[in-house]
Amino acid sequence: MEGVVAVAVHTEILNGLNPGNGIKDNGNLNGNPYLKSVPISALKQNGLLQSLAAGGNQTKTEEVSLEVERAQEEWDALESIQPVLAEDLTPSPLISFNEALQHFQTTDLGDLLKNIQPTIRRTGLAAITHFLFGPPRLHKDLVEERDLVFAIAQCSLDNGQSVHMRVLQTIYRKLTCTRADCPRFGPHWENVGFQGSDPATDLRGTGFLGLMHTLYFVMDPEILPLAREIYKLSQHPVQNFPFCVMSINMTRIALHALREEVLSKECNRRQQVVAVLNDFYVATFLHLYQLWKSQQKTISDSGHVLKEVELFAKKNPKQILKRLEGYLKERRAGTGHRTSPDTLSHSNPSPGDTGSQAGSQGGKEGKEMNFTGVCELPPEMEGEARLI
Repeated sequence: MEGVVAVAVHTEILNGLNPGNGIKDNGNLNGNPYLKSVPISALKQNGLLQSLAAGGNQTKTEEVSLEVERAQEEWDALESIQPVLAEDLTPSPLISFNEALQHFQTTDLGDLLKNIQPTIRRTGLAAITHFLFGPPRLHKDLVEERDLVFAIAQCSLDNGQSVHMRVLQTIYRKLTCTRADCPRFGPHWENVGFQGSDPATDLRGTGFLGLMHTLYFVMDPEILPLAREIYKLSQHPVQNFPFCVMSINMTRIALHALREEVLSKECNRRQQVVAVLNDFYVATFLHLYQLWKSQQKTISDSGHVLKEVELFAKKNPKQILKRLEGYLKERRAGTGHRTSPDTLSHSNPSPGDTGSQAGSQGGKEGKEMNFTGVCELPPEMEGEARLI
């Protein structure tokens, strides 16, 4: 059998890719030079063996094969094939809240109707007390819209749905101010405040509604500055918290408020459910932000703060919506930056609050909504979206 010798061939670029970048060669994955088995006779024929023996200083002799020269010429003339990087791909179009909502309105959610429990079940004295002294019932013409909310809260993130993926990409790109899409899985999701490499694992308590609310937050031009202020605080070296997980907690609080009928009066007044819920979500997030910033809270305080925020928001829905209205009015007037977080904290309520028109932009959206599908978030799915 003819002897062979292994020659180390240093290749800077192989089809446009550096071998050290993890290209697989003969089943091995490494960054070392490629080893190619060459018959000794071939080395003799093309002069490589003599050149190696002389330490590489010997000039090329006329014994060098014409085939080797031709092969070298062809290789030099070959156009390098560069890999297509993710950022060079055409990004998916951003999606608005209304477009995403329309997707769910036109999706058949009938199978989920069997699990609907849109309000708290009360019996005995609790039922009588609630009937006599509790909030008013939701108007009948708003029931379908309310049930759609609980339907979305039951839906999981589906990798096969382009709308779902666009929602996810829009949230990431608007928060990070990037133009390119990012991979579906990876540690980059932790940069925007998810707890791991897959955002779906953080949606157990709110379903897709958790993403819908975050989408609303980053796509409404009037409240996007607030979203970025909160996102900036979430990156603070001391007061940091996971932004998207905190947002999911605000959605959970809003869902509980809707189920406990504390938003029914406002929904009836405005003849809307989705728009009221959106505003309540933003208002609750604003309240948490002001409390967190002014009282210098840290992640170790998250459990206590979330409990305090939930109790206050559900007990004072009208007041918390008024504060959002006041905050947005100040921003529109160009004085929002002068507002101290303390001025709107629940420990110092504003005495001059007037009637609420919170979420006028949400009202415009609500008039365009035609609701078609309904279902509900089962009670067992309403556990807290934990921060830690």
